[in-house]
Amino acid sequence: MIFGVTEKPLVRVVVPVFALALAAGVGLAFGVAALKRPPDLPVDTNPAPLAGHTLCAAVVVVFPSDAEMQAAVPSFHDNPTARRVFVDPPSISLLAVPGTDLKAWAQELHARFRTAERVTVIDSDATAAQLKLTAPPPKCPREGEY
Repeated sequence: MIFGVTEKPLVRVVVPVFALALAAGVGLAFGVAALKRPPDLPVDTNPAPLAGHTLCAAVVVVFPSDAEMQAAVPSFHDNPTARRVFVDPPSISLLAVPGTDLKAWAQELHARFRTAERVTVIDSDATAAQLKLTAPPPKCPREGEY
């Protein structure tokens, strides 16, 4: 007895195999991207003394008095942009979460703290370019401090 084998059209076989291969490729690409992505930096917005820290990418807000600075510190506790908060009377130095536009954040802080004497962006790469240094400064790590 001979059984007849029915042939499936080529399209009915190729389309599912192609779709499966495409899905596997997309999944592999996302997996590799997740492995290559740097880990998230820790967030600690409890105020710490600035002494001993050399910042290379930060926003510094200078207040007219220590009392005004102390009054502003709690506002950074739940701020989603702040990653670290350093105090040095009468100023607050802020490290941002990666991907933050420091200039835009500085403008926002300047508008929010009208009594601040000065709001400055520390950016070692921009400073080096403005000064036209012959040797570039060490690359600022993504943590924002050396």
